[in-house]
Amino acid sequence: MQKWRIGDVTITKIVELESCGGAAWILPDAVPEACRDIDWLKPDFMDETGELKFSVHALVIETTDQLIVVDTCVGNEKERMPYKNWHHLQTTFLADFARAGFDPASVDCVLCTHLHVDHVGWNTMLVDGKWVPTFPNARYLIAKDEYDYFKRTDIAEFNQRVFNDSVAPIFHAGLMDLVETDHRVCDEVTLVPTVGHTPGHVSIQIESRSEQGLITGDFVHHPCQMARLDWGSTADLDGDAADDTRRRVFADCAETPTLVIGTHFAGATAGHIVCDGDAYRLIPFKPEFA
Repeated sequence: MQKWRIGDVTITKIVELESCGGAAWILPDAVPEACRDIDWLKPDFMDETGELKFSVHALVIETTDQLIVVDTCVGNEKERMPYKNWHHLQTTFLADFARAGFDPASVDCVLCTHLHVDHVGWNTMLVDGKWVPTFPNARYLIAKDEYDYFKRTDIAEFNQRVFNDSVAPIFHAGLMDLVETDHRVCDEVTLVPTVGHTPGHVSIQIESRSEQGLITGDFVHHPCQMARLDWGSTADLDGDAADDTRRRVFADCAETPTLVIGTHFAGATAGHIVCDGDAYRLIPFKPEFA
């Protein structure tokens, strides 16, 4: 399990799923023949043939006084067709969470960067035929604009299904706090608005002892988008706003000490953004291992 330190804060990566290939469904421009020339993606983010690597993982933040889980993956036993690789999963996520030294009952806060299927799944788990909160003593913080959009009955049926089994039970249990997209969670952790992928999408800024980190969420899906600034995602609700957000955040982080931790970045997962001609590249930062 990978770990990073930002001042007094520790971030641990808990992997649910990893994959290689098939990027075209989410990044249609990122076909192998177009990616092979981005040589710096190897070996962490791309294989020798040009197929991109992805990860679905949660990130656990330990501050001086809070235990925070960021994005809760896909989850087990959930109806997720037509995405057969996510349908009725039976992963070891909770066992791996415990193996990393964490107890779900000790989690103080759950942050969802947005409410897509692969970011809310372990908000709940199935107990006696009912979806119940996985982290029963936590406050689940969700941007109000995000919640208001996904609770609508006119969104896609699939998103309604995800909302009903992984978001609504949290609200009905009284564990949800609807917050602004710039909400301060605690002294070290703040939400940062990075809209476009979804209406209330946020990233997570971490600051401690003059060190900084940024957990991306899905304003960027893969480091290849740093090299090809015009490569958008099929899942971006507002493509123009998502493009503006990517360019703005890359520029803000480039040539700074900010450790960028990708929510779907495989391999090293984190690194520092540097300028590379008219675009950018990610210099991987090798983590500690638990």
